[in-house]
Amino acid sequence: MTPTITLFARLMRRAPILLIAAAAVLAFIFFRHLVSLQGLERHSHDLLALRDQHYLATALGFIVIYTGLVVISIPGSAVVAMAGGFLFGLFPGVFYNVIAATMGAVIVFLAARSGFGHELAQQIETRGGAVARMQQALKEHQVTVLLSMRLIPVLPLLVSNVLPALVGVRFWTFAITTFVGIIPADIIFTQLGAGLGDMFARGEHPNLHILFTPEFGLPLLGLAALSLAPLLIKVTSRRRG
Repeated sequence: MTPTITLFARLMRRAPILLIAAAAVLAFIFFRHLVSLQGLERHSHDLLALRDQHYLATALGFIVIYTGLVVISIPGSAVVAMAGGFLFGLFPGVFYNVIAATMGAVIVFLAARSGFGHELAQQIETRGGAVARMQQALKEHQVTVLLSMRLIPVLPLLVSNVLPALVGVRFWTFAITTFVGIIPADIIFTQLGAGLGDMFARGEHPNLHILFTPEFGLPLLGLAALSLAPLLIKVTSRRRG
C-alpha cells in the first residue's frame, strides 16, 4: 500500500469522529439554548397534536432526533429524556429514551475507535508506563468503571463516549454497560417528564433544580457505589494481602 493510499485511508477512518467533534463544538456554541424546558412548554400543544395524529412517525422521529443530539453531544440530554416522558409517558417513553441514548453513544464510540482508538491503545501498550497501567486497570474492571460512569454522569457526554474507545474497551462491554447504566437516570427523567403535562396545565414553569436535590441524586449515588463495590473489595483485599 502506497503512502498516499495509507494517508487517505487514515483520513477516511478519522473523518466520522472529526465531523462529530466539529458538530459538537458548533452545537454547543450556537444551539445549546434551543434544548430547554421553556422550549418544550412553548411547543407542548403542537407536539401533543403531532403525536396524536401521527404516533408512529412521532415516536420514530423522536428516537432519531434524540440519537442525533447524543451523537453531537449537545447539552440538555435530561430535557430530551423528559420530553420523551411528556410525549409518551413513563412507558414506552423510557424505552424510547434508553434506545436512543444507547444508539447515540455507540455511534460515537465506534467512530472514535475507528478513527483513533485502535492505534492509540496499541501505542499506549507499547510505550508502557503509568498510562499503560491505568489502561490495563480499566480493562480489568471495564464493567464496574463504565457502569459507574453512566450512573453518575460527571464527565461530559462526548468524553464518556470517546474515552472508552481510546483505551481499548470492548464494543459489547461498552454497549451493554451503557444500556444498563443509563436506565436508572432515564427512568427518573422520564417520570419527571410524564408529569409535565399537569404542570403546564396549572401554569407552572418547571426547572431543572430538582435534579440537584437529594431525592434525585442519592439513589444514583447509591447505585454507583454498589457498582463500585467489587472493585473496592478487590483493592482492599490486595492491600491486606
